[in-house]
Amino acid sequence: MMFEGTKQQKTQQLALDFGDKGEARKRWSKGRQVTSAQDRPLKESGRERALAQGLIEAMVSGKNPDKALRAVEANKGAPGVDGMKAQELRPYLLKHWPKLRQRLLAGKYKPQPVRRVEIPKPDGGVRELGIPTALDRFIQQMMLLVMQPLYDPTFSESSYGFRPGRSAKDALKSAREHVAAGYVWVVDLDLEKFFDRVNHDVLMGRLARRMGDKQMLLLIRRYLQAGIMEGGVVMAREKGTPQGGPLSPLLSNILLDELDKELERRGHRFCRYADDCNIYVKTERAGQRVMESVTEFLEKKLRLAVNREKSAVAKPRTRKFLGLRIVGRGVKSFISIAPRSLRRFKDEVRRITRRNRGVSLTRVLTDLRRYTEGWAAYFCVARTPSVYKELDSWIRRRLRCYIYKQWKKPRKRAKELIKLGVGPWLAWGVAYGDHGYWKVAGCPAMSRAMTDKRLESFGYRSLHKKYLALTST
Repeated sequence: MMFEGTKQQKTQQLALDFGDKGEARKRWSKGRQVTSAQDRPLKESGRERALAQGLIEAMVSGKNPDKALRAVEANKGAPGVDGMKAQELRPYLLKHWPKLRQRLLAGKYKPQPVRRVEIPKPDGGVRELGIPTALDRFIQQMMLLVMQPLYDPTFSESSYGFRPGRSAKDALKSAREHVAAGYVWVVDLDLEKFFDRVNHDVLMGRLARRMGDKQMLLLIRRYLQAGIMEGGVVMAREKGTPQGGPLSPLLSNILLDELDKELERRGHRFCRYADDCNIYVKTERAGQRVMESVTEFLEKKLRLAVNREKSAVAKPRTRKFLGLRIVGRGVKSFISIAPRSLRRFKDEVRRITRRNRGVSLTRVLTDLRRYTEGWAAYFCVARTPSVYKELDSWIRRRLRCYIYKQWKKPRKRAKELIKLGVGPWLAWGVAYGDHGYWKVAGCPAMSRAMTDKRLESFGYRSLHKKYLALTST
């Protein structure tokens, strides 16, 4: 059950048990919505809209709110404009759920403005995020849980972003298969500020094709038009769907599914992950034609802007897709880590292991392990074990640098080196020598004192071993 506690809380929990399940269960079966028996002989378009009726009732009934609340609590996230934290949402719902449920069913609920934050991009510039309140994230999560089973089965097999059972790794493997099949040119489309430019009327039109629940459509429209608060001032929003809410990825897939269907109709091979879309063709000339026609389709039909400076027709090895690239051609092609991704990785490791950071080695190794293990888990799809070996060697040298700097005084350094098995003449020579930290970290004395095994005993986890463990499963 969603709530545990005193008898009074359990009584409140029954009120919050998310209402009348019987009617919703009659109308909602196996992810499909059936209003009544007489709806079944409808024509295909009518049936599609009938399947999507009663979504509001399904949204606030049964176990759906409980699942939504658990998801919001697990994701945590920053507070919205009201300052409510994710962990404060459960007590709030204990008290206010019955009234909130009635407002949702009556179509009277109005979302609060989102809080604007700016996240620096690795390659410069900023990405704007809209942070909804914890309550609005909960409501959006409930909406997502009933809408996703309705829309996801209709999406293209070449769409991989934010879909159950699909991942970036699947998209990259599919891209490699296209290149291996001889489609050795890629049309790399970059949609300019996609989430900020989504046209509300176009999106609502796509939603209304399958969704007959007018109250749900009204609630989605209200979320799209909820203002943005910046500096204490609420600004109206006439277009865009803010990144940061649980519903935004699904809405983007619903809109861009129109692009997927158009590409399928034309017989193109492509991979799309959210607003990153790569189309694979056999010749450069074909790529130029596809670039021109698809750009026209996006700008005229979906009213989206294509960034012509960042979009290109090129060989896959020269383009980055989800942080990786496809190298080689034919059956010998393979997935490799993009140079820019390697630079970002090294920049972050430099930040964690910088010598003047002023924290303990244990803290450095903890932060390093947290970052590198997540990085290796994502990039292990790249079959480049030599890269992991090189990165291991580089990281170990930076750690030796950090340790040597912590010893501070020459006398202390010499004694530590001798204690770790380095001969006295070599230890004193290194400690009192006029060498920089990086050079000392690579010399035989430090390699002998801080062996790979000793660094692992301190807590360093080898990237190459992590890679082998991930790829052997």
